[in-house]
Amino acid sequence: METAANSTASVNAKKLFLGSCVSLIATSVAFATVGAVMGHLKTEFGLTNQDIGWIGGAALWGFAVSQLIFSPLADTLGMRALLRMAFVGHLIGTLIMIFATGFATLFLGALVIAMANGLVEAACNPLVATLFPDNKTVKLNQFHVWFPGGIVLGGLASYLLDQVGITSWQVKLALILIPTIAYGVIMLSERFPATEGVQKGVSMGEMFKASLTRPLMLLMLLAMAMTASIELGPNRWLPAVLESGGMPGILVLVWVTGLMAVMRYFAGPLVHRLSPTGILLASSVISAVGLLWLSYAESLGVALAAATIFAIGVCYFWPTMLGFVSERIPRSGALGLGLMGAMGMAVVGIITSPRMGTIADRYAHEQLPVFETVELFEEVQTNLADEAETNPDADAAVTAANNVLEMYRKDGRMPENVTANALRATINSGVDDPVVAHASAILQPADNYGGRVSFRRLVPLCGILFLIFGFLYVQDRKAGGYKVVAIDE
Repeated sequence: METAANSTASVNAKKLFLGSCVSLIATSVAFATVGAVMGHLKTEFGLTNQDIGWIGGAALWGFAVSQLIFSPLADTLGMRALLRMAFVGHLIGTLIMIFATGFATLFLGALVIAMANGLVEAACNPLVATLFPDNKTVKLNQFHVWFPGGIVLGGLASYLLDQVGITSWQVKLALILIPTIAYGVIMLSERFPATEGVQKGVSMGEMFKASLTRPLMLLMLLAMAMTASIELGPNRWLPAVLESGGMPGILVLVWVTGLMAVMRYFAGPLVHRLSPTGILLASSVISAVGLLWLSYAESLGVALAAATIFAIGVCYFWPTMLGFVSERIPRSGALGLGLMGAMGMAVVGIITSPRMGTIADRYAHEQLPVFETVELFEEVQTNLADEAETNPDADAAVTAANNVLEMYRKDGRMPENVTANALRATINSGVDDPVVAHASAILQPADNYGGRVSFRRLVPLCGILFLIFGFLYVQDRKAGGYKVVAIDE
């Protein structure tokens, strides 16, 4: 365990910062790759949508649980111990998924990876703040370059594998091992400092008090729930929404995340010019414009332009929020940073993302042409009947179509969600028949519209953030400008 005697003067700050960045690449590659192979897992293991939801959801709530458990232990166990646990978790979790035999092992592997991702942030956020006590917000922005940066690297690597004919989901998951081994080699033999709180003699009780009772900290936790929702909610939906509208959604996502990475890397001059509260205030306005515009985007050019504004708006939210807490509430220490990350991920995973899905489903259903859809399902009954005898997917499509028609003839309306799922079953039936293309032509525009409406519903959060950050910015101006609070004040 690190001790207070191990000050930052006795460690290789550049090497530890480099290793922290590589560990965050492992986190983002894992986050992106597990999501990218869901379709392959569903097909190979015969999983239901609910099964896939549990596996994918672990990436969010597993991260949050890990941060809540381990962030307070950064002071006692030490940041190197947490990173060693993260390293083992990334290795074991990836191997469990690669050699999985069904839902249970896939879920376990995804959960272990998510816990490792949380451990990386639980260790590296306070590590960066400790290594650079006079420049926390800038260095945390530069550290968090590598979350969107890692998504770009992982996305491009998966794309290149597809181009050379390597489509194995196991190989794609193995990409996680490359940055994992790299950060293990770089960091795990290095000497680590004690956290800033330990060096300054802040007790565990003081850290909990600062994290759980300070009004400013509680306000920032509330703001973190909203900033994370605005950033991560749309980012998780963006490819699916745009692809359902006939656009290459993954390319838009790569553009957005790549732009965020570049802007975070060059955050220094902006932080010094505007101050962290000024950046957060500006980000709330720009995010609102980007989200609103993106919700009306119906062509690739408009989508790219709107996504660019959106990326500029959200790119500084997460790291600047962490920097603000570390600079203005320094006695909250590793626990405060962990609570911020856990709040962001948990709210997105438990509330924002499901809520966006509910909104998208409702508005998509309203866009489905009733008579055309009913006629389609009647064709499914006829055209896929023979295939259904030998093809389980075609049988599922016929059964789903029968259910919709039965409810429609009984109530005179198509059932919400059931209708869209029946269209998806037809599309996924694997049958070479015009009815499949027709189902796609009906569902995709509706899904696109519903998804875009879900973006629009997040815009009011930007208004609330404008009031919060505006208040903090005005208070700073009245006090003569943004001031960093020393941990011993």
